[in-house]
Amino acid sequence: MNQWKIFINGIFKENPIFTLMLGMCPTLGVTSSAENGLGMGLATTFVLIMSNLAISLVKNVIPDKIRIPSYIVVIATFVTILEMIMQAYVPALFNSLGLFIPLIVVNCIVLGRAEAFASKNNPLSSIIDGAGMGLGFAMALTMLGSIREILGSGKLFGFSLYPEDYGILIFVLAPGAFIALGYLIAFINKLKKA
Repeated sequence: MNQWKIFINGIFKENPIFTLMLGMCPTLGVTSSAENGLGMGLATTFVLIMSNLAISLVKNVIPDKIRIPSYIVVIATFVTILEMIMQAYVPALFNSLGLFIPLIVVNCIVLGRAEAFASKNNPLSSIIDGAGMGLGFAMALTMLGSIREILGSGKLFGFSLYPEDYGILIFVLAPGAFIALGYLIAFINKLKKA
């Protein structure tokens, strides 16, 4: 398969959020701001790339009976590395993402790509697939976080666009995530059909 097609596939055709509807827990939980969305998206991208690479390298060594538990151990290793790096270098982002960082281990996007792609392809293709899926996920989270932050607090990446008093409070709260995501998915589906 063409490497460019593999990369683009994760961003547009099989976007984890807008098309496959995977990873909804962090999507709805952390996107109260564009910064949180981007941070979570990049964190997941790192884990996707590294776990895809590792799994594609050891796929022939892992027995079929323990395939899934082995993949989870590989993914958990990279999530632990990511947690330590984030805690050391970006503690504010680490604290705002909270519990959602360790939950990357059980994110269906990461495990799904390990099973569906990395276990069947070479390391280079697996890295490219991880990058495409991860960046598609990061793009979706950042878009949703941006919409919620602009409508809810009048800011974007912390910069004030209009007075906070004019923000729509519901978009900062949990129900705003569902509303914004629903309209965003509808808009993207409309664009795909046009």
